[in-house]
Formats: sequence, structure tokens, C-alpha cells
Amino acid sequence: MSAVLGKVNRTLLGIIGLASVAAGVMLLTAYRPLGGRYAPLLTARTRHRYGDPDGWWWWAVVAALGLCVLLALWWLLAQLRRPRLAALEVDTGDGGFALLRGRALESAVAAEAEALDGVARCRVALRGRRDAPALRIALELEPYAVPADALAALRGPVLAHARDSAGLPGLPVEARLKVSSHHAQRVT
Repeated sequence: MSAVLGKVNRTLLGIIGLASVAAGVMLLTAYRPLGGRYAPLLTARTRHRYGDPDGWWWWAVVAALGLCVLLALWWLLAQLRRPRLAALEVDTGDGGFALLRGRALESAVAAEAEALDGVARCRVALRGRRDAPALRIALELEPYAVPADALAALRGPVLAHARDSAGLPGLPVEARLKVSSHHAQRVT
């Protein structure tokens, strides 16, 4: 579901950006609403009303608008960036490489972690670069689970299997633990 929302977000952002650029170009080149086609956007009277035209005030306005444009471009590039690592290259031992999909590694780690005692749910995301991958794991623990035991079990065989299957000497992991809520039992 989040992949669909991400595509919609990027599409709408692109449409709004193109419409804004088109409106700005049209306003600056073709249409001057008050003084005609060749009139300046701000008259001398308007410029003098807001301060000295050669002073610092107009430079501050231009700098603030430039900062807004830079922030908007940064946000656009952040929308286009892929948050997850799509695949890893695994050395097959015969001089070749195999491609391990990131989603496959994520689902394998999540399935193995959910099989641990005391883990109700697990979400895994493979992040980073191909040469420096990292896992982000969110564990939801049962109310009776001991967080230290769940973390030790995760750190042991689960992450060892992930490192071995990906052919990595080390795999940094960020684990976030959350205890699931439970309802009080009714005593009659």
C-alpha cells in the first residue's frame, strides 16, 4: 500500500511542480496584470513603499525565495530517492555473482524472527548501499516476552543466517522493540 501512495505522491508533486513552473514563466514573460505586457512587475512607487530599492530588504526577499526554491527541490529529490535497497550481489564462489533481492532477504529475516519465542510481529527493511547494506528491524513483542532474550535470539541465529545467505562479513542492524498491548483478563 505504501508503494502505491509513494507513486501517487511523486506523481502529484510532479504535476504541481510543472504547473507552478508554467504559471511562473507565463507570469514573468507574457502577462502583466496591471500595467500591460511590457510593464515591470513592481513599479517604482511599490519598490519605494517597501524600502530603499538599493537597500538590504530586497536582497533578503530574494534570498528567502531562493531558500524556498532550494528546499522545494530538496523535497522533490527526497521523493524520488529509493528508501530500500533493491538487491545485493552475492559471491557464488566460482568467480560469478548472484543477485539476492532485498525483499527476499527481508521476508526471510522477518519469518525467522517471528518464529522466535515472544515475538508477535516483525517488520524488516534493507537499507544502505550495495557495498554497505544495513537492516532496520521492528519487533513487536508479546506481553510476556523478555526484551533482552528476544534481542539475544535475534542477534544469534537469525542475523547469522542473514549474513551467511548474503555473503557478508558484517551486517549492521538497528532493532526497535515494542511490546504489544494486551487487554486485562476478566475475572468473575
